[in-house]
Amino acid sequence: MFRGEEDSTGVNLPRTESMSIIVISGQEGKRMEIKLFKSIKELPREEKFAPGHAMCAGCGAAIAMRWLNKIAPDDTIFVLATGCVEVTTTACPYTAWLRPCIHVAFENAAAVASGIEAAIKILKKKGVIGKDIKVVAIAGDGGTVDIGLQALSGMLERRHKVMYVLYDNEAYMNTGIQRSGATPLYAWTTTTPVGKVIKGKLQEKKDIDGIVAAHRIPYMATTTIAYILDMVNKFKKALEYTEEGPTFVHVLCPCVPGWRIDPHMTVKLSRLAVETGMWINYEIEHGVFRVTTRVPKRKPVAEYIKPQGRFRHLTDKDIELIQKLVDENVERINKLVGEQVIGPVEIPEKK
Repeated sequence: MFRGEEDSTGVNLPRTESMSIIVISGQEGKRMEIKLFKSIKELPREEKFAPGHAMCAGCGAAIAMRWLNKIAPDDTIFVLATGCVEVTTTACPYTAWLRPCIHVAFENAAAVASGIEAAIKILKKKGVIGKDIKVVAIAGDGGTVDIGLQALSGMLERRHKVMYVLYDNEAYMNTGIQRSGATPLYAWTTTTPVGKVIKGKLQEKKDIDGIVAAHRIPYMATTTIAYILDMVNKFKKALEYTEEGPTFVHVLCPCVPGWRIDPHMTVKLSRLAVETGMWINYEIEHGVFRVTTRVPKRKPVAEYIKPQGRFRHLTDKDIELIQKLVDENVERINKLVGEQVIGPVEIPEKK
């Protein structure tokens, strides 16, 4: 369904062969049409995420929220877990959200979204509401993979018709850059310091996508801010698939202070994450697994790791271990797909 196309910046832009796809619902047998964007020119121009918020220059989450707001219907209700996005966009008495939104605790965005969805269902049944209203829960990695995991699992298991967006900057950035379950191996954070004994975080990044996939929801996807069409079309699909049940979109969002990078590096690092195999863009649609951004030849993980200050302490041996783990994951993904969608590492020639 997707093929690669490069824009003027050299970004590989996945695009669809046609403007729409027909989907047969697995649970209710309904015929549903989802219209997807096939070029940057077709994307909405109207801004629905107000300027003047306090998000950092170069914030990856800000880019994701901007495009999510462009895609979501006007009557969408957003449920914002405490975190970077909520704190920087809803400083009382101001808000960057032009639609209804509710601020909740770190750990219960999925639970509150479930309650709102259930209330809408009852109000529709009583005739108080005569139209569909989308409910979108938004939380960071701390509020999703750690302290919010119980609420998320419950929402998925109960099949609430809610879209859940995880903006993953790989640490508790809002509260001081503490490690989360999503923090990658060896990364520096304020709670995984670097010294003679410890080299940053000692555990690998938690596979939240595997956990979500185990709930067998209608649609889930991973994406990054560097691949706008891929991200926006996945937002659109996830919103539409709430007709059947819960959906989940996991967005990698580099953090300038937390990753110790310059603001201009945000999109470049998002792209390098995919090009090195550190991150894989894929979707699971009614149980069918598909990689949406193919990488015929990978770049070494060092190209992604070395520009980041949080990995400044790593030795060549440490990077070799990370490369080995990435290679193993790529092999697993290729076996899952049944073909080589992520290729081998291409070692650049020495000049």
